[in-house]
Amino acid sequence: MASCTPIHWKKFEKFLLFVGCHFEREKGDHRIYWRDGLKRPVVIPRDAELPVFIIRNNLRILGIDTEKYLEILERI
Repeated sequence: MASCTPIHWKKFEKFLLFVGCHFEREKGDHRIYWRDGLKRPVVIPRDAELPVFIIRNNLRILGIDTEKYLEILERI
């Protein structure tokens, strides 16, 4: 089984758009995404690569497990 690895923020943005999030706003170097049914927004920094802890925290907000996340990444 593959595990979560750091990825470029643009690739994670494609994932967010695929799961139904939309770009809300940008503050500094952080991009904020929103989707109906979320208790809080998904925030990602515009760094070269997103660390695993940021990916996992945002997956928890979205209610998506790591296996489903990796399946979606293969498709996009």
